[in-house]
Amino acid sequence: MRDSRRGKMVTESNTSSRRKKFGNMLLQSDPNDDQDYSFRISNISDHASPANHDRAPATNAENSPFNSSSIADQLSPFSKSPWSSHFASADGNDYYTGLVGSLVREEGHIYSLAASGDSLYTGSDSKNIRVWKNQKEFSGFKSNSGLVKAIVIAGERIFTGHQDGKIRVWKVSAKNPSVHKRIGTLPTLKAYIKSSINPNNYVEVRRNRNAVWIKHFDAISCLGLSEDQTLLYSASWDKTLKVWRISDSKCLESINAHDDAVNSVVAGFAGLVFTGSADGTVKAWRRELQGKGTKHFFSQTLLKQECAVTALAIDPSATVLYCGSSDGLVNFWESESDELLSHGGVLRGHKLAVLCLATAGSLVISGSADTKICVWRREEGDHTCLSVLTGHSGPVKCLAIEEDRDTVGDDRQSWIMYSGSLDKSVKIWRVSPQMAAMRPHQQNLMEGFTMPQTFPSFHSFSSQGSRMSQKRR
Repeated sequence: MRDSRRGKMVTESNTSSRRKKFGNMLLQSDPNDDQDYSFRISNISDHASPANHDRAPATNAENSPFNSSSIADQLSPFSKSPWSSHFASADGNDYYTGLVGSLVREEGHIYSLAASGDSLYTGSDSKNIRVWKNQKEFSGFKSNSGLVKAIVIAGERIFTGHQDGKIRVWKVSAKNPSVHKRIGTLPTLKAYIKSSINPNNYVEVRRNRNAVWIKHFDAISCLGLSEDQTLLYSASWDKTLKVWRISDSKCLESINAHDDAVNSVVAGFAGLVFTGSADGTVKAWRRELQGKGTKHFFSQTLLKQECAVTALAIDPSATVLYCGSSDGLVNFWESESDELLSHGGVLRGHKLAVLCLATAGSLVISGSADTKICVWRREEGDHTCLSVLTGHSGPVKCLAIEEDRDTVGDDRQSWIMYSGSLDKSVKIWRVSPQMAAMRPHQQNLMEGFTMPQTFPSFHSFSSQGSRMSQKRR
């Protein structure tokens, strides 16, 4: 794959370590729910179930050019294992930027990622949650609940959100760190039975259909944590935002947040929680403590447009909120006071829907249905596009980022970024604020991908978005 910024060829190694396939399912019994499995490496092949495509994002992503990938983007013919790690060779000049490796599994489309220390969790539509350590396969666990839409890590607990509307809670075994045991489901069976007895706990979810308010009745689209990591937020295609207390797994609130599917939720600065929806709005909710409990109140609507909101991210150090939409734009707001946010501008770098966002230090990263990843640097309110990373052959669905431990304390600080795609791969990148900014003439090197002529790339806000169907993410 050619690095258009430096004119150098980055090649993937033809030698990949041959590792045994996952298989040999070990049943973990749980009386509260369906059967979930933990699995180790064995000689038994684990055949993946047919792909269960998620509902299409709010864009014409089906027409994105992910079927015309270059040879460098394809799986190495030397890869014999269903999981393989391909590492790119790089000289000293390339150490801080570019592709580091690719984790490939012909198993399912990657929908969720979570990174913590040396561990990476990947969720797909194969029902499997894979665990990687130091960029090598380590273990995995399986839930018979379909697509894994979201993963968040809070201390020793791993929360996964699923297509069936349930949240599952996992914990690493104290005896064997390669085994993950499911320790619960949200809502808990006890809470669900107790709530279902009282008729007042039922709400109308569809015409002629009622459901207990503590349970999502449609797919969970995203999960988030409060700043102090005491609360878990879950948002769903059922248009609601639910608030869970992590210490006792209790559902504290259910908020009818939007008029269509909620696609993203992030807890930010000053006790604010932000939600983005397929109804084209971004809303802010204010968290207030009430005695021993907590309650959330509507604060303001930051955005109202015709195209769907598909991703949110917070830069807590700069108190900035970023919002990706199905029209390929990234809007951002800056905090003026504890609750008041003002629109700062728009980043233009994608041709199709922005499906995921992430921040790290002064960097802002956007992944899109156009298969590309834009890396932006924020400086005093201005944004400069440092690089457009290419390598995926399918829409980039999720991002996770961790500080590069090899550069801690270094003046040239860098970050390790993971990108998950519907091409069934996870790619590993090293990004840094010191990456050379793109020049306007470099747009001709990007296979017809048009970049802005000048940077920083932001424009005055307009509420008129693209007219397109508001499909769910």
